[in-house]
Amino acid sequence: MNSNSSTLYIGLMSGTSLDGVDGALVDINPGAITTLGAAYLPFPALLRAELMALQTAGHDEIEREALAANQLASYYADCVALLLADAGLTSAQIRAIGVHGQTIRHRPELGYTRQTNNPALLAELTGIDVIADFRSRDIAAGGQGAPLVPAFHGAMFGQAGQTRVVVNIGGISNISVLHADGRVSGFDTGPGNVLMDAWIARHLGHDFDADGAWAATGAEIPELLALLLEEPYFALPAPKSTGRDLFHPDWLAARLTGFEDASAADVQFTLTRLTAVTIAEAIRCHGPRTDAVYVCGGGACNGTLLRELAVALDGQATVESSAALGVAPNRVESLAFAWLACRFTQREAGNLASVTGAKGARILGALYPH
Repeated sequence: MNSNSSTLYIGLMSGTSLDGVDGALVDINPGAITTLGAAYLPFPALLRAELMALQTAGHDEIEREALAANQLASYYADCVALLLADAGLTSAQIRAIGVHGQTIRHRPELGYTRQTNNPALLAELTGIDVIADFRSRDIAAGGQGAPLVPAFHGAMFGQAGQTRVVVNIGGISNISVLHADGRVSGFDTGPGNVLMDAWIARHLGHDFDADGAWAATGAEIPELLALLLEEPYFALPAPKSTGRDLFHPDWLAARLTGFEDASAADVQFTLTRLTAVTIAEAIRCHGPRTDAVYVCGGGACNGTLLRELAVALDGQATVESSAALGVAPNRVESLAFAWLACRFTQREAGNLASVTGAKGARILGALYPH
């Protein structure tokens, strides 16, 4: 590492929903994580389409991925520039950038994960050390490589004597159970927004169901929900992780046979219920004495989904946005990758073996010096 002793870090996140880049400027000191700025850049339609296409095998995908990674690095650099300009800072004042990259494959059962990115180019464009590729080290140690956010959730939101669950709902949902005794457990519960987004895009041409408004016009199809819940992933024991490799439009289409006459809005509501029910069941099994549930990620902006999650929990715990803890729901993941970058610079572990199933604690990430 360089000799920069700054406590300022930038975290960059582009998640499974493929909507854009979230950035956070963070001051990280022992016992204190302070957000100094945040920025968001939506992906242009062509880049979003290409990143979506790269989720599955296709023609000339090695070159297509490399070109998409270059464009992605350029958007990351633009986000960094926005953060610095808004804060009145220079690149020399930042210790490091932690960047997740864009997941296009996640196959821990085969020993690999792939987050497309060009961190070398990002370091060149920004003049700041870049730390990337956080998942691979955990997978090399026999872990799932995901979810990585529970360790950060524990550091940021844990409360002694109280059991809290932090639910991150992006394209995929994951939970972090912050136990009253300080232990942290968690895993991917299944689909978050990914199926709802695909369904509304197909029928209404929208990228997402704003506030769950379309779902709210529909009603549950019990037989369809029961069929969707038969997916074996839901019954797997933790540690486990998933992604678009499993939950994609073809997965849904295969289960809609026989429901061709169903209302599209009813299907949308049923998909919303699927996300809520699978999260609630995970909480019941792994956080049975939960005091409160806090939701972050894009799903926190879906009022229908939050109401259905509260219904599915049947009074077990209150359901609120992470804003109730002082952190906007769309900033939590970018903050997490700033924190992971800090852990790397301090040579401290970033994973939790209790979450990922790795053989032990590992320092996560790879350094690309500027």
